[in-house]
Amino acid sequence: MEMCAVMLLCALIATALLFDYLNGFHDSSNIVATMISSRAMRPRQALFLSATAHFCAPFLFGVAVATTIGHEIVAEQAITMSVILAALLSAITWNIITWLFGIPSSSSHALIGGLIGAVGMGYGFEMIQIQGLLKVVISLFISPVLGLLTGYLFTKLVFFLARGASPRINHFFKRAQILTSLALSLSHGTNDAQKTMGIITMGLVATGYLQEFKVPWWVIAISAGAIALGTASGGWRIIRTLGGKFYKIRPVHGFAAQTTSAAVILGAALLGGPVSTTHVVSSAILGVGSAERLSKVRWGVAGQIVTAWIVTIPVTVLLGTLFFFLTNTLIAE
Repeated sequence: MEMCAVMLLCALIATALLFDYLNGFHDSSNIVATMISSRAMRPRQALFLSATAHFCAPFLFGVAVATTIGHEIVAEQAITMSVILAALLSAITWNIITWLFGIPSSSSHALIGGLIGAVGMGYGFEMIQIQGLLKVVISLFISPVLGLLTGYLFTKLVFFLARGASPRINHFFKRAQILTSLALSLSHGTNDAQKTMGIITMGLVATGYLQEFKVPWWVIAISAGAIALGTASGGWRIIRTLGGKFYKIRPVHGFAAQTTSAAVILGAALLGGPVSTTHVVSSAILGVGSAERLSKVRWGVAGQIVTAWIVTIPVTVLLGTLFFFLTNTLIAE
């Protein structure tokens, strides 16, 4: 590889790892918010446990999501450094904006939106592979519905099984959250770290470092490390939103929400469907609260988050087109 191509590849990897770090920082709230709010574990302990599980997850459950992101959405001839960098920069920008306002948003939506915008502007929307895009869109939009319904039904089941129990059962729910949080962290690490792996591998293919799309072991390691480091840092603004603004979360709510979220996210990851952990966890929390009573949930806060979900893809598509002009101009020079 020429020196210029090597430097460009290094810049792409660094940008991808920044996105991965911010993803972990942004999404750590999804994993630990209910556990911290229900006082099942201290904040730093919860974040450390989650970060460790995030690092281990991709080595345990494979790279099906990375293959979907990097190989099934964009036609090979449209996979260029300009496109990949533009998609990453648009997702990073949106993650920072939503973090500043304490709004849980989807890194997955942001990355896909940026990719669509960059490819559409640079090579035309016909370069988007419809079958792969449909797989992603179905995963992203069905998973929150599953989170809501499963959270509601699972909580009803928990209340039925725990009927007549003494208040001491709260100790069980507190302790059980250590295991459910571990499962949720593994599922999130399995799904979200793979998005960065897919992007980096796209760059390796685009520069000729790899002849075919196959995720190298070192890409798995650095991607897992970056998201684990971001998770350990903790996005406290969003932790406060998920942990208390919907309703007052008790141990039973944390247990039910984490169990539901872990099942939905891990199932999607094993099938190669990239989902939004933010969407799934938020909808699971809403489903769990609704199972107790509908009036328990502050639906106004939920409405603000849904609005952020709706505007994420259009905004990041626009950002992707703008960043493509920038990256394509800089690389051409």
